[in-house]
Order: sequence, then C-alpha cells, then structure tokens
Amino acid sequence: MQAAKNSRSLLMLGCVCLLCSDGRADDRPTQQQLAFFEKRIRPVLIEHCYECHSENAKKIKGGLRLDLAETLRHGGETGPAVVPGQPEKSLLIESIRYESLEMPPKGKLPEPVIADFAKWVAMGAPDPRDGKSAPAKGTEPRGGQDHWAFQPVRQPARPDVVDTLWPLTGVDAFVLSQLEAEGLSPAKDADRYTWLRRVSFDVTGLPPTIDEIQDFQQDASPHAHEQVVDRLLSSRGFGECWARHWLDLVGYADQIGTSNNVFAQHAWRYRDYVVDGLNEDKPFDDFIREQIAGDLLPYDSVEERAAGIVATGFLVLGDLEIVEADKAKLHVDVIDQQLNKVSTAFLGMTIGCARCHDHKFDPISQRDYYAIAGFFHSTDSIYKTDRGVWSDVIAVELPENESQQAERQERQREHSEKVAAMKDEKSQATARKKKLDELIASQKSSAESSADGEQALATLTQERDRLAARIGQLAPAIVHAEFFAPGVPHTYGVRDVDEPTDMQITIRANPHVLGDRVPRGFLTVASTSSPVIPEARSGRKQLAEWMAAPDNPLSARVAVNRIWQRLFGAGLVRTVDYFGVRGERPSHPELLDHLAARFVQDGWSRKKLLRSLLLSRTYRMSTALNRQAQAIDPENRLLWRMNNRRLDAEALRDAMLAVSDQLQPSPGGPALPLEFPQNVSNIDPTNVNPPSFQLSKWRPQQPFQRTIYLPVIRSGPQPGPAELRNVFDFTQPAAFAGQRSITAVPTQALFLMNSSVVKEHAAKLAHRVEQEATESAQRLDRLWLRTLNRLITAEERHDANTFLESSGDDGWTELCHALLASNEFLMRL
Repeated sequence: MQAAKNSRSLLMLGCVCLLCSDGRADDRPTQQQLAFFEKRIRPVLIEHCYECHSENAKKIKGGLRLDLAETLRHGGETGPAVVPGQPEKSLLIESIRYESLEMPPKGKLPEPVIADFAKWVAMGAPDPRDGKSAPAKGTEPRGGQDHWAFQPVRQPARPDVVDTLWPLTGVDAFVLSQLEAEGLSPAKDADRYTWLRRVSFDVTGLPPTIDEIQDFQQDASPHAHEQVVDRLLSSRGFGECWARHWLDLVGYADQIGTSNNVFAQHAWRYRDYVVDGLNEDKPFDDFIREQIAGDLLPYDSVEERAAGIVATGFLVLGDLEIVEADKAKLHVDVIDQQLNKVSTAFLGMTIGCARCHDHKFDPISQRDYYAIAGFFHSTDSIYKTDRGVWSDVIAVELPENESQQAERQERQREHSEKVAAMKDEKSQATARKKKLDELIASQKSSAESSADGEQALATLTQERDRLAARIGQLAPAIVHAEFFAPGVPHTYGVRDVDEPTDMQITIRANPHVLGDRVPRGFLTVASTSSPVIPEARSGRKQLAEWMAAPDNPLSARVAVNRIWQRLFGAGLVRTVDYFGVRGERPSHPELLDHLAARFVQDGWSRKKLLRSLLLSRTYRMSTALNRQAQAIDPENRLLWRMNNRRLDAEALRDAMLAVSDQLQPSPGGPALPLEFPQNVSNIDPTNVNPPSFQLSKWRPQQPFQRTIYLPVIRSGPQPGPAELRNVFDFTQPAAFAGQRSITAVPTQALFLMNSSVVKEHAAKLAHRVEQEATESAQRLDRLWLRTLNRLITAEERHDANTFLESSGDDGWTELCHALLASNEFLMRL
C-alpha cells in the first residue's frame, strides 16, 4: 500500500506540473473553430437567413440581425439568439429545430446542418464578424494593398550589433539587434543535454539514444553541433516527423468524408509521398507545383510521373460530403475546400471568405475568389457512384516501370491461384455437404434403433457441420479477395475536365442561382505578373507556377514562418495561417524577409533552411526566465529566451515506444488493415451503401510503429494504438491547421496515470533497464538518460532509492511510470 501511495505521489508531481506548464488553455477561438464557422455556419446564414435578418434586408424581421457577431448574440425582440456554450438554451437552435419558431420558414434545414449549428454554439459560437456587414455583390478590392505581406520580399542588410561575439549566423544578428534596442540580453546557451534532446525531437520527433547522448558529450570538436544536425536531417525520422506537420494542413485521413466510415484505400500514397519528398529535400517550389498540378507537369521518368500524380491527392484528401444528394452543391463545396486549402497552406490567406461577398478585411474581391475557383471548376475531383446518392474521390491509375509491372503481375498470378483454390475448396465442400445432408436425412429413421446407427449419424453430422462452418468462412473470404485483388496501382488525385470553362459567381453560395462568369486569374493584390492560361486547359499548371514564383510575396514568407514556428514555438508572424490585414504583424519583419530571400536563393531547400536555424545561437538559448525581460516582453516576442513547449501527441507516443525499446520501423504503405475481412463491410457490389471499415483487428506490428503510419479517422475518436491522439490536441482532420491548439486539462494527466498502454510501456521500460544493468545506481543512470536525456541529480537519486526501497517488486515499473508521466518527459525544453 505504501508503495502505491509513493508511486501515486510521483505521478501526481509530474502531472500537476503539466497543468502549470506554458501550455495553458486559451479562451480565444482557435483557427479550427473559426474555419468551422466560415465553412459550415456563415454560408447557411447567408443563404437562408440574411434575406430577413441582415443589414441588406428590406425590413429586419423581429429586430434580429444575424450578419454580425454582436447583433446575433444580443438578439432581437425575443432575446439573445445564442447562448455561447449552451445550444439547448439558444433560441437560434430551437428555431431551426422547429421547436418554437420555425426558421427558416420556407423549409426546415437538413439535420446535419442543424447538428453543425448546435456544435458551433457548444464550442462557444466563435464568430469573426466584428465589423459592418459586407455587401453580397462583388466589387473591387477594398483598401489594404499596402499591407506588408503583399510587398515584394527584399533581402535586408545584416544589422550591426554591440555584442559581436554572440551571433553565430545572420539570424542571430537580426534577433540580437532588436533585443539590444530594448536594452535586453539573450539567455545563456542551453546545456548540451537539453540542446540535444531539443534538436532530436524537433527534427525527428524522437528522443536521442544513450549512445547518441554520450557521443555528443564526448565530442569536443568545433563541429559537434553540425554533425548532430546533419545526422538528424539525413535520417528517415526527419520526414516522418515533418510530414505530420504538413498533413495537418491537408485535412489528411484514411477515410473519405465522415459518413458511413468509407475507407480511403489509396490515401497512404500521398502520406508516403510527403515523407519521401521531405527526406529527399524536394525543393519547396516543386512541392507546391506538384500538389496543385502534378498531373500536368513534364517528367523524366515513370517514378517522377507517378509522384506528380500522387501529389495531387493534396486537393482531394479532405472532409468531403460524399453523401450530398445535390451534386451541384457538392461540386462548388469541393471547389471551395480546394481553394481554402491552397490559399491557407501556400499563401497564408483566407480567400474563402470572399465566396459570398468581398473580403471584409483584406483586399480580396469576390471576383478574385471566382477567378481562382475557376481553376478547380475546370478540374475533375469527384464522381457520382452507382450506389444511391453516394459520390467518391477519383482514383487515378499510376504508371509502372518494368520491374513494378513484373512484380504486380506475379502478385496477380499468385492471387488468382489463391482465389481459384478457395473457390475449388468451397465447391467441393458444398458438394460434399449436400451429399452429407442426403445421407443424414436417409439414416435418421434407422439410426434410432441401434447404437451403431446413432454413432454413424453423429459422425456424419459433425462432418457436415465442419463443412458448413468452412463454407461460411470461404464465402466472405472469396468476396473480400476478389474486391481487393491486386491490380494496376491507383491513387487519389485529379484531372482536367474535357472542356475547361470559367466559373460563374454563385449568389449567396447557391449553385442554382448564378451570376456573372469570371475569367480565371490570380489574386490581384499579390500579382506582379500573371502566366497566360492556354486554351482548353484548366490553368492549374499556371496557378502552380504563379504560387511558386520567386517574386510571389507570400509563398516563401509563409513557408519559412511555418518552419520557424515549428522550431521556436511561435511564428515570426504568430497567425501562421493568416497573413492578412487582421493577422499579427511579424515580430522581426527584416528577419522574416532575410529567411524568405535566402530560402529562394538556396533553391527552396527546407533542409538548408532548417540547418541554418538549428545551428544558430538563437536556437541554442535556454528557457531560463529573466524577470527584467519578462516585464518588458512577457510573450517573448523579441526572442530573449527559447520557448518551452509540450511534445505533440505523435512525439509523445513515439517517445514512449522508443525509450521502452518497442519502436519498430515501417516502410510506409496502407494504414488501414483492410486485408482482414472482419474489418470491411459493404464490398458486395449490389449493396446500396459504399464499402466501409470497422477496425476490429490490427496488424501485430501496428501498436509499435510510429504514429504517422497509424490510421487517421474522421468519424470518431482516433482508434486503437493511436488513442493518445484523442487527449493531446491532435488536429481533427476536418480542418486545415498550421498550428495546433495547446491545452492543459486534467484528462491528460489522468490518461497518463491510468492508461493501460502507458502502464505497459512503463513495464517494458523497467524490464529494459533491469536487463541493461545489475546495480541500482547504473540502472538509475541509464533510466534518466533514456527518458529525460540528462544525468540524474543527487537529490533525484536519493528520492528514487528511497522510493525503490519501500515499493516492493513493482518498484521499478512504478518509477518508470512516474517518469513517463512527468512534466519533464512531456516537455521539449
């Protein structure tokens, strides 16, 4: 009992620290919440409510305006329309449910739309509409053309600094210059243990091994830091870590939409494309071109052609409403999602806000929206299936080289033989069962008069039952094998329509009420030159060239800002997904342009940019608190110290596997274990519903692979081995987010204390250290190095020994559990 109490005390010590860490909750709406409003709520309000409840209404009925956040909450003659966080007390929800008033009066909204409104109110009714309502009709862009983000990128001169010994790179000079202007000094360098843990997690998402720690500590050469960085950037773990950051911007999942658990059989190819592209250091401008127009680009090999096609999965791997019966609406909604994704990921702009009217804050007109939307209007992405109202994402055939073709043909031959054998076995079993049924029927009457007859009948019956069971196994197995027969490889992607055309404005986002046709074109405010769009082409290739052009003022800035944010905890522009007028200005505008200009000059190499940042003095700073600096700059905008932050969900889970010696490498490939028939439903082609999945059985190795290779599900909590993602702020794959929310809530501490999986990791870790050393002192040394990546202190050694002496047989396991749940293990300092 005493051991349990001691263990619980150790666990609570770590978990309480988690709640007090820098990762505290924030009451402001998240980017995902605001995106939910823009995608699911605002279009419905415009289409169904603004006619009677907006500034442009002939008469505002009931005194209620729904076109501003303030007026919506204030309400009309009957009181507030919404009570944030309480859908059941919100008049708006009652009305659209037809529980009191019946709104809209022309017909009740679909149940999924009503559910969206209830969800929106439950999350606090986030609403960015804090100005005057904008007119619905498109005009010219409003003011803001002189906004910093729309100006050309310039390479500024390196600033002079007083402390000339501190900077190691140009980055350091820009940071130190602003610190000195405020009378501040940078923090001292972090110790070598802290720096190595930091850089290992930042680059690969994994902690350093004991050997790596010892090698770095013993390396006294002036190039020790460089050798570590080069080793990490060349490891496969780099792509596996940084691909996950990019997938947050894609809305990636192994599921098509959210309805009926429809599996995305080919989605993994795009995930592996991102991992491989990062490890190969694919230039970021090529990365842009391929994801927008990889199917239209020239190529030098079959492999390059295939990669370009796979890359266009970026445009279709999102949350698509494939059960939408109104196919015209589905078409324009898919276009809207593609435009939003492209503009968020590559431009850091909310162009989607101009779908129904000119952008309220930025110099983006409604015509700009439809000019860019026209590229996707001329692109095939989805199609209606022959199963009821369902649609699906286009699966494009991939080219093969001779070796791949030969391997595939051999797999097909083996598979055909396997299916033929199953069918032959089923046929023979069926024939034998039929004969047994006849024998059993004929012998039943005679068997009743003799013991021998009863025994013979029982033997026949047992054989018949075994055959019936086998036939019951073979029937679905044959259907499954035929459905998943190996064939020419496919991937989700896009292709140009046969007759590309410009897109018409959809009045209030209604595809059945159309306005002017808008010629395809580019974002006016960010265009210095515009490629010519050829006849009979979608123009996606030209859109990609425009976005990836060296003189585009947004693309390079947005890209380097995202990389900075991943290393330093906050972007130089803190609104990493929004560089518009209402976004935050860069804390170091000259540094941002310095990085963007160098990024382009270095061939858009992400590894070169990362290497320069990781080797900077700014990156080496400790997280030590300076009271004077905190008083002047409490948010650390001036970068007087390194920000400490919690590991993301993937790094936390992968680290537990790594330190307990359970992590297994993965070559990639399908995440969903669809090879097991019990995981698949509705594959009979006569079924009105599409094929779907239910994860009943996992591959034996999946619980021990990196989290990026586990299935990502939209329709519910993340399943099985990836359940930790449900607790530690995993970005839901219905959103496009360049920065995750960071919360600190009791459920996280409770998960670490009580999860059976975490306890299993602790037991494996304890077994590992017990096998590695016989002496308690040596075990503690290795345990601290393995988990916290530093030496154990004298005080910690005393406390650990005291605990172990009183804890009995489970002492080492409980101690390991306490460390895995500790604040220091969760944090990247």
